[in-house]
Amino acid sequence: MAEFNDLLIEIGTEELPPTALRSLRDAFTRGVTGGLDEAGIGFDGARSFASPRRLAILVEGLVDRQPDQTEERKGPAVTAAFDADGNPTKAAEGFARSCGVAVADLATESTKKGEWLMYRGTREGAATVALLPDIIQAALDALPIPKRMRWGAGSATFVRPVHWSVALYGDDVVPMTLLETRAGRHTRGHRFHAPDAIELANAGEYARRLEQDGWVIADLDERRARIEEHARAAAKELGGNILADDALLDEVAALVEWPVVMVGGFDERFLDVPAEALISSMQGHQKYFPILDGGGKLLPRFVMVANLESRDPREVVRGNERVIRPRLADAEFFWQQDRRRSLADRVDDLHNIVFQDKLGTLHDKQRRVAALARTIAPAFGADPDLSERAAMLGKCDLVTEMVDEFPELQGTMGRYYAAHDGEDDAVAAAMEEQYQPRFAGDVTPAGAVGQVLAVADRADTLTGIFAIGQGPTGDKDPFALRRAGLGLVRILIERERALSLQELLGKAAAQLPTELRGEEHVDTVRAFCLERLKRYYQDQGIGAELFDAVDALGIDDPVDFHRRLQACSEFLHMEEADSLASANKRVRNILRKLDGSPPETVDSGLLQMTEERQLADLLEPLMVEVDDLSSRGDYRSALQRLASVRDPVDAFFDGVMVMADDDAVRRNRLALLARLNTLFGRVADLSRLPTT
Repeated sequence: MAEFNDLLIEIGTEELPPTALRSLRDAFTRGVTGGLDEAGIGFDGARSFASPRRLAILVEGLVDRQPDQTEERKGPAVTAAFDADGNPTKAAEGFARSCGVAVADLATESTKKGEWLMYRGTREGAATVALLPDIIQAALDALPIPKRMRWGAGSATFVRPVHWSVALYGDDVVPMTLLETRAGRHTRGHRFHAPDAIELANAGEYARRLEQDGWVIADLDERRARIEEHARAAAKELGGNILADDALLDEVAALVEWPVVMVGGFDERFLDVPAEALISSMQGHQKYFPILDGGGKLLPRFVMVANLESRDPREVVRGNERVIRPRLADAEFFWQQDRRRSLADRVDDLHNIVFQDKLGTLHDKQRRVAALARTIAPAFGADPDLSERAAMLGKCDLVTEMVDEFPELQGTMGRYYAAHDGEDDAVAAAMEEQYQPRFAGDVTPAGAVGQVLAVADRADTLTGIFAIGQGPTGDKDPFALRRAGLGLVRILIERERALSLQELLGKAAAQLPTELRGEEHVDTVRAFCLERLKRYYQDQGIGAELFDAVDALGIDDPVDFHRRLQACSEFLHMEEADSLASANKRVRNILRKLDGSPPETVDSGLLQMTEERQLADLLEPLMVEVDDLSSRGDYRSALQRLASVRDPVDAFFDGVMVMADDDAVRRNRLALLARLNTLFGRVADLSRLPTT
């Protein structure tokens, strides 16, 4: 009868890279559990651990051996296995010997190519501890480590030097060597609080012993939750709350093994500097959590997380305050220095920054964007002069000292500097809005000038990079064109700016250097943008068939495309949708088989059957009504009206023979189907809609 025990594997290292710790932990867990699954070794569950100095996994309820393995092997053909007298040949004897049985114990199997000797047997499952070394090593080899390192005189490679390893199955050490380190039962605690080795009696006591005796909270998620809880509590005592995103919490939790939350402060004079600059300095350089008051205003306080219990916490706080002061002073200096020159005075400095060798400098790019922005501004209800002005100033903050120090503040500092220079409010807002949306789920620009600049900048980048033949390939997208393409269409859709993609991209291509022949790439860029939009909708649960149904009409305005798609998505929930989609497919198939085109008009005198007369009488007025609704963009109502033809269409196909013997009658019925097909295609190609 199988026995069960917990398995603990721990790799002890020098400090692991904090931003990669979570992915390393997860990959290690997947590798170990995946290897066990592949080997057929059952277990109840697995718990992951990770800290700056360790990766570990506790596999709970791991069975002590594999189940017996069924083995099947194919041997030589029967014709080669026996001679004319029926005696086994050397081929048969050798195959039987390799299987550990006599020739007489082998079976035969008939196939299309003849009969073959077969061995079928059962092999006893291996002990789990015998399989573990290979499983663990395979998991370590598969970790996502971009650049492995060696240490000492050994040949093992890992993300950081390895100092110890633990391998326990229940109470027993599993004999194995991991990364040239002999596994045992001794782990290590906190580097300062518990530097001596900690002997583990069994795998199950790992987390408890580390916290109790080693001053280490081994569970990354538990440390993260504790840090957030204590940090928010400390900020609440000051009447505020911490500013903390998931990435910062993850990184701080990956930097400490025994988190101790403390509160520090800085001189209030620094609050004259834009809060974003102070926050970037605190978060980026020092991994502090800034504190905001109830109104979202930055307070001159911050939460820091130490990695030990100090005998003099106040001294630790003072030390961190001494460290952050020059950082904030630098930001203050940059703020003061940058404002001595206006953004307009920095336009010529863009000549010194190369955007791309074949596309020129950043000044060349902004000149193209400015010309495009002026042209498309009316479509956004934006002032052409302000749009052009915003485009020429749009990248000038890149040559300021603040953005040079804090690149993540591009656009944000442009907004501050433009406001300081007395630029129009719309221009100042556009400095920041041009980068929106920065990431999936981010907002799109609220201001009209910001929308113009964001669209024009992306259109120039897309057409330019495709024109020089450096569009995305596979996973490589160095110019972030996928994000740019989706951002462009999202802005148009979410801000309801009706604009032809073909026209927009054509105007952008016309600004490129003549020798690049940008106009030849407009169709490719348009298709690329629509493909990004297709993926975007798929992420929202809208299937490819639905997208293709609208795309089949060649709709070039993303806003119009979106409205049609939403209407079709709702239409699918109507009971008539299936029937009409099937009918449209049937109509298409019939018309597709014709050698020529059917008549353009239906001759009412040739309508013989009641069903075809009823359909014809309904069709013409309905087409006028659907056309009117579609021209007003009311696609939901148009599809609801289309639903009314379901019964007449079903009756037509049930009672009318389209391919009648009489040529005139047949062609007239085909003309009726052609009109019906035109009606079906007013909102989307209904024949492409998914059916159940």
